[in-house]
Amino acid sequence: MNYTLITSVVLYLLGTLALGVWAGTRIKNTTDFAVAGRSLPLIMVVTTTFATWFGTETVMGIPSRFVQGGLNAVVEDPFGAGMCLILVGMFFAAKLYKLNLLTIGDYYRQRYGKGIEVFCSVAIIMSYLGWVAAQITALGLVFTVLTNGAMSEAAGMIVGTLAVLIYVVVGGFLAVALTDFVQMIVLVIGLSIIAFFSAELAGGADQVFAMADQGQLWRFLPPPTFNDIIFFIGAGVTMMFGSIPQQDVFQRVMSAKDAPTARTGAIIGGASYILFAFVPMFIVTSAVLVMGDAGLAMAKNDYQRLLPTFVMTKMPLIMQIIFFGALLSAIKSTSSATLLAPSTSFVENILKHLRPGMTDRQQLFAMRVTIVVFAALVLSYAIAMQGTSIYELVSTAYQVTLVAAFVPLVVGLYWKRATTQGAIMSVAAGMATWIIFFPQISSFGQHFPGQLAGLIAAFIGMFAGSVLPQALQDRREI
Repeated sequence: MNYTLITSVVLYLLGTLALGVWAGTRIKNTTDFAVAGRSLPLIMVVTTTFATWFGTETVMGIPSRFVQGGLNAVVEDPFGAGMCLILVGMFFAAKLYKLNLLTIGDYYRQRYGKGIEVFCSVAIIMSYLGWVAAQITALGLVFTVLTNGAMSEAAGMIVGTLAVLIYVVVGGFLAVALTDFVQMIVLVIGLSIIAFFSAELAGGADQVFAMADQGQLWRFLPPPTFNDIIFFIGAGVTMMFGSIPQQDVFQRVMSAKDAPTARTGAIIGGASYILFAFVPMFIVTSAVLVMGDAGLAMAKNDYQRLLPTFVMTKMPLIMQIIFFGALLSAIKSTSSATLLAPSTSFVENILKHLRPGMTDRQQLFAMRVTIVVFAALVLSYAIAMQGTSIYELVSTAYQVTLVAAFVPLVVGLYWKRATTQGAIMSVAAGMATWIIFFPQISSFGQHFPGQLAGLIAAFIGMFAGSVLPQALQDRREI
């Protein structure tokens, strides 16, 4: 066990914790807590949107899929995920910012009524379970590796959850934004240094690129068959469209000081995410080149340990400190916002209907309590699911919002004739079709991606329900 490495990591965690607690002294109301008072400058909007998905999957999962299947295997993330932020900036940020909403669920209430608000909010909240569990699982893995097995993964999950939970509960999204700013600087500098050192170990960057060329890892487009093309499209749209109606994306963009800042910050953040995601891909390719068949086998069978093992066995102490600082920055930035987002949505879009008349102070207290409860639930789920890969925990996280929440959002913003009846039919058609494609129910999913079928059905339901005679009253407020 290397006590210098552990001490450095602990000091870094305490530093970010102190920053988050300081942010808590500036929280006066729910707007401060949920969207940082809508006051962030461009540079902080860029760093916090960049941090949206730069978590454990980007650092450890995406690179391992890249060395096995090339760019074609990572179309969902980072390409789909980054394009989501760019599309949010181009087509959604300004329109939503002007509505002065606290959560994305507020839009569904104002546009379609309370029923759609509650259902879409539940879908959004449920989508976070696997995603946050993946970050907590990664925190447990990191602490186990750091202590050379002295701390179990379950104990590591508990410690890691507490390290994030405290500053999120105290400081809300302002704490998330401030720590994101610091952590993204550490992440970018740290991974860049690790990439340079990895190239040296591999015999130079040209050797790494030569290996990628030899393995045809730069191939992006799928083989020209219907099955390959349609599943390629299905993978791409899952995060590209399915993440648009997510509360964590919404709160990161809506925390900007004005609409132009929200729009520009999301576009720059998304483009930066796509570009910088190539850095961990480069590092893992270098690791496989240095470690040989053992590295490739680990990428296939235990990819979560490939990068930590490479760093701990092949690099000096200073590189280990830099790597774990960068890795923890990535995980904490993603997990903090994804703990806050579902809790905010629950209080604003569900609890307020059960307890009407709550004061702003009571809502703020309820948000903090809900964060603790949600963190406990996710921690229990993550511990119970030990042994499940991080990729499996997040693989379907955004399919439910793609088929249930995306169409009512985009059509409601851009088609004035969209109605409450159309939204209900869209949600029902999208969810039902998606469920029918589950492998436990039918074999349809082997021939056509279920999430894409659900998306198509959702569009059909929206347009049909809106143009047909209206049996339901339109609940539109905006």
